Amino acid sequence: MSGRHEAVAPAAGGGWAGIRAAWRVLTVGGVISFRGLFNWLNPYIYIPTLLIGPLFQILLFAYIGRSAGVESDSFYLLGNAVQNAAIPCLFAMGNTVAGERWTQTLGIVLSTPANRVALFLGRALPVIANGWFVSMVSLFTGAWVLGVDLPAGVWPELALSVAVASMSCTGLGLLQAALALRVRSTAVLSNIIFGVLLVFTGTNVALEAMPGWMAAAGRFMPLTHAIEACRELVAGASLGAVAPLLLREAALGAAYAVLGLVALRFVEEQSRRRATLELQ
Repeated sequence: MSGRHEAVAPAAGGGWAGIRAAWRVLTVGGVISFRGLFNWLNPYIYIPTLLIGPLFQILLFAYIGRSAGVESDSFYLLGNAVQNAAIPCLFAMGNTVAGERWTQTLGIVLSTPANRVALFLGRALPVIANGWFVSMVSLFTGAWVLGVDLPAGVWPELALSVAVASMSCTGLGLLQAALALRVRSTAVLSNIIFGVLLVFTGTNVALEAMPGWMAAAGRFMPLTHAIEACRELVAGASLGAVAPLLLREAALGAAYAVLGLVALRFVEEQSRRRATLELQ
């Protein structure tokens, strides 16, 4: 598994040698870890779970919206397509720690002298890419099935917004990964967080229509600002006009990532003291 590969990572020295070692852990180590922990994810599982399943979420809320006559198909398409990035971003990041724990390789990974920031951020990079891909496929297929005409010129800007959303949500996933050292299964936790994001981020109900406390809470969650930016782009706004929204989204993601790294370090130290690093 990936823990065995990273156990032989060279110790981080000073100067360029240390930078090269951290960069190798960040890039090569991240890819190996992702492949090792998700080698079971063949197309027969990946396509129904991460490509077809999210499409039905879009269709469900779009048709509910049509029946209620509340918002347009475009509203639900953009909200749910961006929110679908949370599926890989939350579950995969949680499993980067939980998977090592189940395979009894977490102790090996954490005993390496590799840079901790590079170690965990490297695991986040493939997750961000996967989240972006899942969201963009959902957006494209959803637009095709629902007959929503998105201007060709807006697609690059939507792709950028989705990338920011994926990075932000992966930051939250990194914080969730710290809890993998305290719970026996992260699947339930991931589903709960996914549901919270579905309700609070304006995915299917505009923030303006929510109670004040819900709208305020939603503005401190990943995806909220990216969803708003995508809707404004489709409505005709320029990239410069939505740049403040994307910057807020990126700042939230960075804050969650920092909290996640700090929490991982803290829980790691506590687990060593209490001998709870591995599942019994």
